[in-house]
Amino acid sequence: MAFSQINGKVVERGTNEPIFGAKVYSSQGGGAISDLDGMFTINPVQFPDTLITKAATYENDTTIVSGPGTIEISMAKPQELKTVVVTSGRRGQDIEDVPISMEILTPELIDNKGLVNLEDAVSQSPGVFTMDGQVSIRGGSGFAYGAGSRVLLLWNGIPILSGDAGDAKWNAIPMECASQTEILKGASSVLYGSGALNGIISLQERLPSLKGETRAKVQSGVYGNPRRSTLKWWDTNPMFHQAEVYRGKMYKNVGYTISANGFTTPGYREGEQEDRARLSGTFYFRPKNKPDLKAGLSTNFQYQKTGNFIIWESDTFAYTPSGSADTSLEASTLTYQSGVRFSIDPYVKYLDKNRNLHTLKTRYYFVNNNNITNPGQSSASGVSYADYQFQRKWGKKSVLTSGFTGIRTDVSSQLFGDHFSNNFALYSQYEYKLDRLDLTGGIRLEYFEMDDIRGDSDFNFGGDTSGASIPVYPIMRFGAHYQVAEYSHIRASFGQGIRYPSVAERYVATNVGALNVFANPNLTRETGWAAEVGFKQAVKIGEKWKGLIDVAGFVNQYNDMMEFTFGIFNPETGQRLDPSAPDYNQQVAEILDPSTGYTINDIFGFSAENSESARIMGAEISFNSQGTIGDVKLTSLIGYTYMIPETQNTDSAYVETFSTYEYDSETQTATYDKTLKYRFNHLFKADVEAEWKGISLGLSCRYNSFMKNIDAIFEDELINGLYILPGLEQYREEFDRGNLVFDARVGYSFMEHYRVGFIVNNFLNEEYTTRPGDVQAPRNFILQLQMKF
Repeated sequence: MAFSQINGKVVERGTNEPIFGAKVYSSQGGGAISDLDGMFTINPVQFPDTLITKAATYENDTTIVSGPGTIEISMAKPQELKTVVVTSGRRGQDIEDVPISMEILTPELIDNKGLVNLEDAVSQSPGVFTMDGQVSIRGGSGFAYGAGSRVLLLWNGIPILSGDAGDAKWNAIPMECASQTEILKGASSVLYGSGALNGIISLQERLPSLKGETRAKVQSGVYGNPRRSTLKWWDTNPMFHQAEVYRGKMYKNVGYTISANGFTTPGYREGEQEDRARLSGTFYFRPKNKPDLKAGLSTNFQYQKTGNFIIWESDTFAYTPSGSADTSLEASTLTYQSGVRFSIDPYVKYLDKNRNLHTLKTRYYFVNNNNITNPGQSSASGVSYADYQFQRKWGKKSVLTSGFTGIRTDVSSQLFGDHFSNNFALYSQYEYKLDRLDLTGGIRLEYFEMDDIRGDSDFNFGGDTSGASIPVYPIMRFGAHYQVAEYSHIRASFGQGIRYPSVAERYVATNVGALNVFANPNLTRETGWAAEVGFKQAVKIGEKWKGLIDVAGFVNQYNDMMEFTFGIFNPETGQRLDPSAPDYNQQVAEILDPSTGYTINDIFGFSAENSESARIMGAEISFNSQGTIGDVKLTSLIGYTYMIPETQNTDSAYVETFSTYEYDSETQTATYDKTLKYRFNHLFKADVEAEWKGISLGLSCRYNSFMKNIDAIFEDELINGLYILPGLEQYREEFDRGNLVFDARVGYSFMEHYRVGFIVNNFLNEEYTTRPGDVQAPRNFILQLQMKF
């Protein structure tokens, strides 16, 4: 037997583009991995030799080589369309194998619908509802006045929530350079930490190819007139414009992406302008002499100026801010802000000689909010993040993922005061595959302190403070997936979650019109768990179209939920008064004594409190498809969610804040609907697009049932004819059937590189709200041009 050598190249069939990272196995043992040029070398003992080549998103290839020399292996994209996700286990998995519910939003859907920020994009997903910057998955979140989030936003696998408010800046995420958007439903704190109590929204940057890619999009739109003429405040219909460009290319040892985005609009609500400009990019480096080492540096910078509309003038003039849009008037509730969002993300990945993957991801995220109208309410925050992860695979049977995370947050604010926090965590997850059964188990140990004050992450054995405790909080996760048949999968999962108070929730003290907000330094963490069982069935028509039917039942439990709760407060101390206290009336009288200078308007307001224990049960069915049937490319994203979101808090002082609360003085009994505030029972989403010979038609539908419970004070009179939201009670009585909105679009692709589109959002011109006093946009029209080279 003579020593011989095979020199090969792996390319994509049809394009001849080199495939990097393809694994080539010899039937005689041993193998190789293709480099950035698709090249590999194998030294078989004898001929003929059978080579089996595998690469992610390609069909496996088998090649019989009769003798030494140079060969080319051409790999085809699979006929059976697969969706690969990374969020659930911090590694690539087929979506069918994930033991928890997930939805996928493609870049094509986001582009073709003309969506201008991530909040609008995720609202297209089944089971997801957005309201004024807050995202709720399966009813897990209500309206929180822009502070805190139970849904964790990830960019390139790293959390990206602001350091002061703990919220997601949806308009600052560079969707123009993102690949698919993954939405994971249910508590997911084991791998990602605080904030993933209700789920995760994850975006990964599009990786550059050796061929290189350029994308560009320009679009302009105009708002039509609303049905009610009293809403129309303009003489000339307001417009909006967006332009973006992306370029990415990989060379042998280096690569880059760069993108830019600009958006401007005066807004459909008076004074709610938005002007922003964004520049993003990534540099990749792979040393020539260390092919198993990869490093990169990503950055994102955005400058913006916005008008913030919070409270309407009345239900009659719902597009006009309370107190006028003229911010020079003291009564105006409109505020103008300028701001910067900046992040820089160095990272490194290394595959050692034992094929263990080591990953170090870091980020510094800076958010500045300059309140032009009220400079005393400006703030700035910085979040420093580092995560080391170790991942080891034993063949195809098991995967161990472990790591350590450290987060430092610094806040400088005239509104909140200056604060800092430290959050450290150890985590580990083990996945084991036994034939058709996949099992997952994980644990995370969380430590958190704010301003050197401990206690938020304390774990008390026995469930109360009288027993032993440790300063770290353990969180666990378990999951199972079983492939019943070739296209049939069942799953079950259980996951715990935790969320710590943001600086804004604890320390904000401000007022907007008749709306006062008081600080609560005693606010503490909230915890919860999520469990579900599900069944996924794949269906095929022909060889090129595949659909996934998914049915799931779920239970979400939340303890010590942080909610902004209405009450009467001592403005001096910020403490909420207890109406059941024997000296309650005396306390109020002392606060309103003329010598204090306080009036009745100063003592009403909201503060964040651990006021809620809740359970949400429900079921969800979805149908997602992609592929071609004959000459028609057909894509769908359809889902219906039924939820029973109920409070478990029976405290009279709390349930009296529900808008459905009624008290019968004769029988001395109270009745109220137990549905959580700012939730509903039914949610339906659908988007279908068909394309034939370059012509595409798309239709979207969004429906949610009526929001039964809100804070009663939004409907009630405060005092002497003063309302926070004038006319809301009558408005909700008139619009009591929920929201049903349709969008439509048409497009035409031509000359291989261009696509022109025309989009009509809310084409029936429905008037609807997502939260009290937040009337959404009337019918609007968008003309769009996309270019890809």
